[in-house]
Amino acid sequence: MQTSSDRHEYPAHWEADVVLRDGGTARIRPITVDDAERLVSFYEQVSDESKYYRFFAPYPRLSAKDVHRFTHHDFVDRVGLAAAVGDDFIGTVRYDRIGAGGRPATGAEADEAEVAFLVQDAHQGRGVASALLEHIAAVARERGIRRFAAEVLPANTKMIKVFTDAGYRQKRSFEDGVVRLEFDLEPTDRSLAVQYAREQRAEARSVQRLLAPGAVAVIGTGRAPGGVGRSILDNIRDGGFTGRLYAVNGALPEGRKELDGVPAFRSVRDIDGPVDLAVVAVPAERVPEVVAECGEHDVQGLVVISAGYAESGPEGRERQRALVRQARSHGMRIIGPNSFGVINTSPEVRLNASLAPDMPRAGRIGLFAQSGAIGVALLSRLHRRGGGVTGVTGLSTFVSSGNRADVSGNDVLQYWYEDADTDVALMYLESIGNPRKFTRLARRTAAAKPLVVVQGARHGAGPRGHAVRATQLPHATVSALLRQAGVIRVDTITELVDAGLLLARQPLPAGPRVAILGNSESLGLLTYDACLAEGLRPHPPQDLTTAASAADFHAALSRALADDSSDAVVVTAIPSVGEGSDGDAALAEALRSAAAEQPTKPVLVVHVELGGLAEALSAATSTAPQPGASGPAPKTGGTRTGERADPRTGADEGAEADGKGTPGPVPPPEGAHPIPAYPAAERAVRALAQAVAYGQWRRDAADPGKVPEYEDIDERGAAALIKGLLARGQGLTLTTDATCELLAAYGVHVHRALPAPTPDAAAAAAHALGYPVALKATAPHLRHRADLGGVRLDLADEEQLRRAYAELTELFGSPEELRPVVQRMAPRGVDTVVRAVIDPAAGAVLSFGLAGAASQLLGDMAHRLIPVTDRDATSLVRSIRTAPLLFGWRGSAPVDTPALEELMLRVSRLVHDHPEVVAVTLEPVVVAPHGISVLGASVRLAPPPARDDQGPRTLPPTY
Repeated sequence: MQTSSDRHEYPAHWEADVVLRDGGTARIRPITVDDAERLVSFYEQVSDESKYYRFFAPYPRLSAKDVHRFTHHDFVDRVGLAAAVGDDFIGTVRYDRIGAGGRPATGAEADEAEVAFLVQDAHQGRGVASALLEHIAAVARERGIRRFAAEVLPANTKMIKVFTDAGYRQKRSFEDGVVRLEFDLEPTDRSLAVQYAREQRAEARSVQRLLAPGAVAVIGTGRAPGGVGRSILDNIRDGGFTGRLYAVNGALPEGRKELDGVPAFRSVRDIDGPVDLAVVAVPAERVPEVVAECGEHDVQGLVVISAGYAESGPEGRERQRALVRQARSHGMRIIGPNSFGVINTSPEVRLNASLAPDMPRAGRIGLFAQSGAIGVALLSRLHRRGGGVTGVTGLSTFVSSGNRADVSGNDVLQYWYEDADTDVALMYLESIGNPRKFTRLARRTAAAKPLVVVQGARHGAGPRGHAVRATQLPHATVSALLRQAGVIRVDTITELVDAGLLLARQPLPAGPRVAILGNSESLGLLTYDACLAEGLRPHPPQDLTTAASAADFHAALSRALADDSSDAVVVTAIPSVGEGSDGDAALAEALRSAAAEQPTKPVLVVHVELGGLAEALSAATSTAPQPGASGPAPKTGGTRTGERADPRTGADEGAEADGKGTPGPVPPPEGAHPIPAYPAAERAVRALAQAVAYGQWRRDAADPGKVPEYEDIDERGAAALIKGLLARGQGLTLTTDATCELLAAYGVHVHRALPAPTPDAAAAAAHALGYPVALKATAPHLRHRADLGGVRLDLADEEQLRRAYAELTELFGSPEELRPVVQRMAPRGVDTVVRAVIDPAAGAVLSFGLAGAASQLLGDMAHRLIPVTDRDATSLVRSIRTAPLLFGWRGSAPVDTPALEELMLRVSRLVHDHPEVVAVTLEPVVVAPHGISVLGASVRLAPPPARDDQGPRTLPPTY
């Protein structure tokens, strides 16, 4: 939060929308003198018991003096916040700064405050008090308050629980019949964990309310067939929605009560009964009226199909902001606007509130798309049996966020994390509004289930409808950070589906060793080459010849799966002349039965023009329709935490084949996994390579390493130095001496470089440093450019130094232009570069690469989020393509990579401990066989950027 320049100025930056425990929203804002009537009305709706708990005595009404006190604040020593839904307060909190003896105090020398809450009884249990506590604590820290004190009656167990569950360090005492709680406001690991857990539950619940409603109203349904609203109404009805469905059309003739058998009304307010979800498909200019009616009817959420918002220009952007503000004021969340809709295939819901004409098959893949067109393409590819990736799989849920003005991919990730019906998450993103939060959520999600992401608009601005903070990091860096978080990054929607099908159907491979077998030598060799290109370790292909029967395939696959030297098997198959569907079915059954005998290794099939085989492979063990069969009884309940598909089968229990009520599949044999089939070896192998890398990440994530402690780090000394330097200005690049002093506080020692404005000065510098020395031009166009001749190395004496000085000035200009320096020679080794930067959106990032052409021309850099652990540092060194140069490539001496890793850990600690350090560059860092030498360094300081991931929970602002 930013500090107001005037202590009495209204702090608008304290206003925030929050998601409550039940998924509804509220707005938290400062209480002002204009809120007197609201406060009185709020207090009148509070029970006598709650009033007693607040004031420790019967207190039926507020006096005029009370109202004045509770509405007049200086926003420094006395602050009041309210949680509001619409114009009504549902909870309040205030603090008063106190000094010694608990007396009112002013000024920064008093760093303690007394805090008290009051929440309407009707809204207790929704997490209002815990949200208010987070926000009032952040306000207090901003105003220099470091500790809260609260006095609570012992019987007020709910309020005591709010304080004790918050995760702050606290002290409790009991005196005169009152419990006194004192707690520090500095965030702790436990308080952040509590905050993140509450955030996850609230945001997941808000999405669940949108995806699993009990009653849906489609607003904007035409009286005649056709049109967007009518199509969605038909899709919901034909999809078999299990809840109540209503049609709403303001132009409906008097007396007309139905549209195609669906109860119809002129306004949502006319519906007798609750409505959980409204699907809005009216012109944009009519949407505010519709939202107001939904708010009056206590609708819980909206899916806005209507277009004409931010994607249409500045006027539409303002219309979009107003839409979000209006919906949140009524406690509603929005998917859209400009959305394609949402789908939930759960047997308990069966909601197809989208423009997709057919209900997708039920399955265990969650799909999120920011583009309606891409969402259509993905749904089509996952649904159809032929073309693209053949075979059948199914969805658990689908969300098209449209302009994602409110509900974003972060919210859906929160839902999928605990959704027992989703085993794999696929996301198409065109922008990431909060990369820091996304990587945090992605890391947690990926530790439980695969998350596959393809990002559009990688090389330019995102869609006009997406108003997000820009990141200064290049796309390659963002991709590397996502991979560090366990995200499976792919480049196309084809790869998205390929990887999703494999991960949804097969176990993770234990390693990169691949067995290849099939009836085509050429196809086997293509697969072998593809494996090598993807960094896998394939065995030589086993050619079964074109005469191979289904029994031959069964025997070969069984042997390959039983072989401990393989972690996965790719089966290649070409059609046999004269064999039709019977041959395909026999081969599919042979492969399925062999795979079922060894269900711990993934099996993939590469087929050529074998559509029947792909169908047979899927039909044998997945959600493809099976005439005359019926699935198990549907499960009951809402979100079923802890429930999973049978880990041996991967079967979609209770799933039906399509949206028309077709009976579900025959349950697969015990131990069977559906086998994915691919029309090209490269696609199958690429999906397998992604699964291998993800499996390795899962194993590594179980032991992420630690951030080492170094006894020689002077954190306080560095903090004092930074404070003194920043006092000179808002942002500055440090001088060479200040850079060396700051880095030395963290054990990073830079070789001295002495200025040499004249040949005599160069000789004096060399004498002070000791020969041999290097002479370097530090002009920007020559810095670190040994290839241009701006560096002379291994100068053994004064004669060589003066000769080199003359050559440099003759070639490149005067000393004033060259800015030459003299530096003692470092041991020979590999030149590298280490950088750290704080990006306002993504956070602090550590980067590493080889100095020169490798990083500058080829972009061969690796990246990790700060703080970096010891395991992160080890992997960072080995992640660049040119890493072999560090490990004895072609007979060269291996260099001291442990010393290099320690250097990176120290830089990471510096940036993590002091967010004012916004950029560090060490170049070159010469890594020798024994030790390292930092020959150049620069540091930039600035006031620390806001850390939105450590502040109170808020919804993104309406940009």
